[in-house]
Amino acid sequence: MIKIDNVTMKYPNGTVALKDVSFQIKEGEFAFIIGHSGAGKSTLLKLMLKEENPTEGEIFINGKNFSKLKKRQIPQLRRSIGIVFQDFRLLPDRTVFENVAFAMRITEASHKKIKKQVPLALTLVGLGRKAKAFPTELSGGEQQRVGLARALINNPALLIADEPTGNLDPINSAEIMKLLEEINANGTTVVVITHEKNIVNDMKKRVIELDAGAVIRDEEEGKYKNEDTDI
Repeated sequence: MIKIDNVTMKYPNGTVALKDVSFQIKEGEFAFIIGHSGAGKSTLLKLMLKEENPTEGEIFINGKNFSKLKKRQIPQLRRSIGIVFQDFRLLPDRTVFENVAFAMRITEASHKKIKKQVPLALTLVGLGRKAKAFPTELSGGEQQRVGLARALINNPALLIADEPTGNLDPINSAEIMKLLEEINANGTTVVVITHEKNIVNDMKKRVIELDAGAVIRDEEEGKYKNEDTDI
């Protein structure tokens, strides 16, 4: 599903954000990408969404070589990847239903299909009765569930969650991670970028750790090496 092949990212100011990074994530896998602030996580995310191009190396997502993609193909690529953000990024003047439907309208889905699929997605994340509510009427955990429904509405093969529990309390964090695990169990490849030590340790999934732009660890059923250090 994801192949990062000898990727280096050097910005014009001389900053080297990634150094010869290589790893693969298989279809249907669940993986954490961890590392302290400045480790290279954000740069890696931008590269996987083709918001940036690497200085060296190649990136493949779902069999597509990013270096060979034409500009007009990029929007279609991004629509095939579900993204969950830490800050939710909901449209405040639209209802829960409309926020999720927005992701389908971008793909020019029919009104009939939107009317059918959105309630199913909201039910999946436990918000079937909140369709007419506005984001300001929801808790943080509920807003993140809306973001998750929006990310899933177009049935992406890959879901990337960028610090999905960063603004949530422990209870809501656990519920969101349980949902992500269930989504993964249904066949979706899930990649979670996080610094949340307890979540990583509790779930015992694959861990890819970045430090100073390099992969320093890649382990199955991994966890934080130093229990007292929040990296």
